[in-house]
Amino acid sequence: MATLLLVIIYIAFISLGLPDSLLGPAWPIIHKDFQVSISYAGIVTMIISGGTILSSFFSGKLIKRFGTGKITAVSVFLTAAGLAGTYFSPGFLWICLCGIPLGIGAGAVDSALNNFVALHYKAKHMNWLHCFWGIGATAGPLIMSFFIRKNNNWRMGYGAIAILQIILVACLILSLPLWKKFQQEETEQTTDSVDIKISKLISLPGAKPALTSFFCYCAIEATAGLWGSSYLVTAKGISAEVAARWISLYYLGITIGRFLSGFLSLKMNNKTLIRLGQIIILIGVALLALPLFDIFQMFAFILIGLGCAPIYPAMLHETPNRFGKEISQGIMGIQMAVAYVGGTFMSPLFGLLSKLIGFQWFPAFLLFLVAIMLVSSEMMNKILKHRKNEVQKDTVEALGSE
Repeated sequence: MATLLLVIIYIAFISLGLPDSLLGPAWPIIHKDFQVSISYAGIVTMIISGGTILSSFFSGKLIKRFGTGKITAVSVFLTAAGLAGTYFSPGFLWICLCGIPLGIGAGAVDSALNNFVALHYKAKHMNWLHCFWGIGATAGPLIMSFFIRKNNNWRMGYGAIAILQIILVACLILSLPLWKKFQQEETEQTTDSVDIKISKLISLPGAKPALTSFFCYCAIEATAGLWGSSYLVTAKGISAEVAARWISLYYLGITIGRFLSGFLSLKMNNKTLIRLGQIIILIGVALLALPLFDIFQMFAFILIGLGCAPIYPAMLHETPNRFGKEISQGIMGIQMAVAYVGGTFMSPLFGLLSKLIGFQWFPAFLLFLVAIMLVSSEMMNKILKHRKNEVQKDTVEALGSE
């Protein structure tokens, strides 16, 4: 039963990736159709992410009351409804309204499935789970690119993804008896966790650097995905169709990287995987900034995707080691909420800045975020090392006193 549920979770996580990567590749055409500024994509993203933050905060109570299976099915249904609404949208305001169910659905299913896998499955599955998100995120721009070639028909791209989501909803509904049975067995075996106020969790040693790392990571991933196509079209003069394909390679880099990270996690610890990812992102951003041939822009986005791959799953899986199993559930929810805040506000911020300074500063903006993430991550490692030394010192003293 656990294996079958894991398969369903892998398939369900594809649904998270499909809508996440649609807006960026389609926006160079959408903003012209609706005659709005190109920077308005940030508004839509903020609305979607706002719903995601809201649902992630309340996901714990909802899951406790209704169960992971029902919450996942309802969340994917809300996502399908938002995509279908976008297909029929008569203008920009309607797209903003459709962003509400898109965000609420994404936040609830993300929190539910990440928590479920963290509690019941090994670290490799956390990487491969996010790899399957990457499969959806890679397929999204490819599907959109296909329909863009068909007379710039971005609506059909949203419609096709909506149909796939509805099929997935049907599969999740059929699997509800499995979730219910698993939940009954889980209830019998569950141990009590410590309930601590959010303010106290944030004041824990290392909490602020950890939250900053999550904030910056999601800001990097969201900004690169949302504005990558617009940067290539506006600053580099690349066609919208080619830009959409190249951004799909960015998500493909994330996908392949997380597949490989599942194997690397058997040999490397989370700290090493996080460092490796940050270094690869730095190389990709440097390549993006250099005045080279256009083809190097494609390789730059692939490297940025590969670098992003291990960071988020490794940070999630490292949470119990950083703060203890008893309070990991509480800090996990805050981390995910802060990560969504990073994606919500930083990518729209660049949209506003681009109107003042231009899209040519896109690589510098990414470099700024990577630098903060790197410093915060190393601060967290220093705190962990100090804590480990203190524990060893106390152990030695205790043994000596005996």
